[in-house]
Amino acid sequence: MSSPISPISLATPSPIAIQVPGAASQPGAFQNALQNAIGQVEDLRTTSDQTVQRFLSGENEELHTTVMATQRAELAFEMFMQVRNKVVQAYQEVMRMQM
Repeated sequence: MSSPISPISLATPSPIAIQVPGAASQPGAFQNALQNAIGQVEDLRTTSDQTVQRFLSGENEELHTTVMATQRAELAFEMFMQVRNKVVQAYQEVMRMQM
């Protein structure tokens, strides 16, 4: 007679690899990625400023929309700063390596 409950098998997770198409062969790929990230953060800041100005001028802008746009811009900036800190830290670590 077989058991109605089958044993649990452990599955090993496959590693997650983030791949940028053609990143290894493109010169300046890091520079382009950095410029795109800066542009996105700047766009969010500009959108936030415009939303706040519309709200303060009495145009048809909701308070929650204004707060959400401001928070979105703030979080994007904080995340960008953390990524920048990690890149600088990695650069400093590479510079400390002995050749």
